[in-house]
Amino acid sequence: MTNFLIKLFIKDKNVKDAKVRTKYGTLSSLTGIVVNFILSVTKVAIGIISNSMSIISDGLNNITDAGSSVITMIGFKMSQKKVDDDHPWGHGRMEYIAAFIVDMLIILVGIELFQSSIDKIINPVMPDISTITITILVIAIIAKLWLFFFYKKIAKIINSEAIKGNAYDSISDVISTFVVLLSAIVAKFANISIDGYVSILVSIFILFTGFKALKETVDILLGSKPDPELVKGIEEFTKKYDMIVGIHDMMIHDYGPGRKIVSFHAEVPANSDICMAHDIIDQMEQDIYEEFNCITTIHMDPIEVDDEEINKMREITEKIVKEINENYSIHDFRMTNGGGRINLIFDLVIPREEKVDSDKLKVQVQQKIHSENPKYYAVPKVECSYV
Repeated sequence: MTNFLIKLFIKDKNVKDAKVRTKYGTLSSLTGIVVNFILSVTKVAIGIISNSMSIISDGLNNITDAGSSVITMIGFKMSQKKVDDDHPWGHGRMEYIAAFIVDMLIILVGIELFQSSIDKIINPVMPDISTITITILVIAIIAKLWLFFFYKKIAKIINSEAIKGNAYDSISDVISTFVVLLSAIVAKFANISIDGYVSILVSIFILFTGFKALKETVDILLGSKPDPELVKGIEEFTKKYDMIVGIHDMMIHDYGPGRKIVSFHAEVPANSDICMAHDIIDQMEQDIYEEFNCITTIHMDPIEVDDEEINKMREITEKIVKEINENYSIHDFRMTNGGGRINLIFDLVIPREEKVDSDKLKVQVQQKIHSENPKYYAVPKVECSYV
């Protein structure tokens, strides 16, 4: 069904095109609106008829899902606005803001249903469950399970956090409706009312899903760590350029899907033709844009590669740093002759999650290098990676 809908409504499959991406988002939202609206009206109706708070709660949850799809669709439309004087990087983050609003709605519904469930426990009433009611709940589970896979596929195709949030919400609905179904079966065949307790479980599922999705959305808005696959992909991509010795200090800023800004330093031999090196850097920026759809700025770092002493001391320094911690690395290595001493100047990169006393680490590295040869004095700059 998913492939059929995509084939029917989307002719162009180039998701790097903003218009095509919007079509995917619109298809996702409209499908969610139709499915959730039908489920909501049906569940609320049978919930009122059978006097079941858990079924009514489940139905109200579906109407918020339909509202979430409306917000997602609006977010997609707004995110495609062209750049203006106040927003030179466009409006791509509107999609993340839409996802934030959807997550908050999920949490608010969960809180409201939790309060209603408490009242249902205090004042219990035996629901009147029919075979039709059970059948409808089974159909609802199947429908939401399909919607989960539908959202998940669309989210993967266009890399959308908003639609991914809808997928999370759908799978939590499958679980909550299944619990409601069990409650209905118990009420019908065992004549025992657990309606209020089941309604509380439904609200907890909703709250858990909402807070999980909210955390992921807030992380993106605050500036989360970039996708490791993207970082690795760019690092591997740069290796095909013969003049590039290595890259470091990569930064990736996310201004919305298709609006990632990348910067890094590229090391080139110091004796290279500067014009040729500049042309290669320019070509690399263009190639990365075409391959990864990222606007890239590259700083060129000249390094000595033919000096035997520098190469030897670079290797010794790298070995010493790795002995301290195999996850440490160095770059921007250079040597300056100060007469009676030779300074080894370099950047020492440590994992951001490690709690390290920078001053003590500097002293440790300096002592180890100085012990190799008293004429060498290390001048490390400790820094953390942004990727």
